[in-house]
Amino acid sequence: MNGNTVINRPFPFSARQFYDDVVEGLSAPLKRLSSKYFYDARGDEIFRQIMQAPEYYLFRCEREILERQRAAITEVLFSDTAATDLVELGAGDGTKTFFLLEHLVYRKYAVVYRPIDISQHILHTLTANMQDRLPELRMDAVHAEYFDGLETVMLRPSQRVVVLFLGANIGNMAKEDAEAFCRHLRASLRPGDKVLIGFDLVKHPRIIQRAYDDRAGLTAAFNINLLHRINTELGADFNTDLFEHYCTYVPETGQCVSYLVSLEAHQVNFPDRTVQFDRDELIHMEISQKYRESEITDMASKTGFLPLRSFYDERRWFVDVVWEAV
Repeated sequence: MNGNTVINRPFPFSARQFYDDVVEGLSAPLKRLSSKYFYDARGDEIFRQIMQAPEYYLFRCEREILERQRAAITEVLFSDTAATDLVELGAGDGTKTFFLLEHLVYRKYAVVYRPIDISQHILHTLTANMQDRLPELRMDAVHAEYFDGLETVMLRPSQRVVVLFLGANIGNMAKEDAEAFCRHLRASLRPGDKVLIGFDLVKHPRIIQRAYDDRAGLTAAFNINLLHRINTELGADFNTDLFEHYCTYVPETGQCVSYLVSLEAHQVNFPDRTVQFDRDELIHMEISQKYRESEITDMASKTGFLPLRSFYDERRWFVDVVWEAV
């Protein structure tokens, strides 16, 4: 049987929203840009390179978990072979998810894989890869933001749902925002639905610092690329040579934060306004929150989930947890 693949195109944000978000962020007392806009075609390519960088342990840790423990994960996520929508939020190119999907296809689970991502380019890549490697997989890719896409899936009232939120994407939020996200996720599900969420664990600070300040400068290029995208799509005139990537990790809070630093006083022009930058002024680009195991358990109980099982890589640097909606 050939894979059943549909790409939906309810564009997750308009050029107007992109422009408004950028202008609002650059007008704030501490300038900021939303990390959700990183992923144009060039951003997708740079991020794939980051995942292969020797310092970026997150990808390899979670791949190890999904490849070596996929049978056990499947047993917890799917207690029977009932028809299930397997929804992946922020699916990316599916490199790690492939191992779980391959096992599901081999065991003939009645699963429809529904990856959701804001990057249409990466969804096309994912779809082509899965069609080639798992032609029997039933698949329906959705171009949308997380909960907009999940809402379309939940319109099928009798279908069981399992949600994947991998890659430590939950770490791209501050802890209070992550808790709000999990509450929203629980409110979107029915009792008995399950989730598999990847958390990056607290570890030696130097290991974490190096992951976001790699020697090849890939993370810096990833951040700078957003300025190029703003120039191309919004008509700005950022001189990217006037910005330098900087990140810092605070072990007490478990938060790694990335910035772009203005190297001199200058201005950036948009079609209808000008933004001033002082020397050494920062643009907040993204955070990567690291968690202690007790914090993960507390988050589950606070947001309406029952922890079922945790799966670790061999160094216990990373964990994929299975929670059930209660």
